[in-house]
Amino acid sequence: MSAARPAAGKRHRFRLKRVYEPAAADDGYRVLVDRLWPRGLTKAKADVDLWLKDIAPSDALRRLIHGDPAKWDDFVAAYARELAQEPARTAAAALREHLRHGPVTLLYAARNETNNNAVALKALLERKA
Repeated sequence: MSAARPAAGKRHRFRLKRVYEPAAADDGYRVLVDRLWPRGLTKAKADVDLWLKDIAPSDALRRLIHGDPAKWDDFVAAYARELAQEPARTAAAALREHLRHGPVTLLYAARNETNNNAVALKALLERKA
């Protein structure tokens, strides 16, 4: 999917969507931000432009948030530290660059739509955008 350049003064924002939801024309560039491929979903059906494993939290962090949602703040802080290191730092810069050209939808598989790595990633990326 190719996205047009934003109109003068218009600033695109990252969007969030479960990867199991159908793709929409306004999704723009669709990026899967999970380390593991979603269960039961074919690559064709996912309609993913990029699977960016390098920006996903480490396995230890992934288990932390899945194991205890009460540790959300700890997860976000630790994830921010991971995003400051390579290769995640370069991956984050690439996402910000894509955003300059059109919408970017961060795709995730988690059932929890409020406490997952994509929600944290969006907030962290927009803080530095």
